[in-house]
Amino acid sequence: MGEISITKLLVIGALIVLLFGTKKLRSLGGDLGTAIKGFKKAMNDDDTSAKPASGSEAPAERISHKD
Repeated sequence: MGEISITKLLVIGALIVLLFGTKKLRSLGGDLGTAIKGFKKAMNDDDTSAKPASGSEAPAERISHKD
């Protein structure tokens, strides 16, 4: 019972296509792709904005005080 065969997956896929239709699935896939692209872009923007901030703090830590 715990085993999922390829035929079971094909039957489930066919039922999903019959239930929702190809147009709705296509638009859902496009929306999902757009959301993932937006998420990746936001993650890259956060990484690039964080690098200059951490780079500006490093020289302040290297200053040594001689007595």
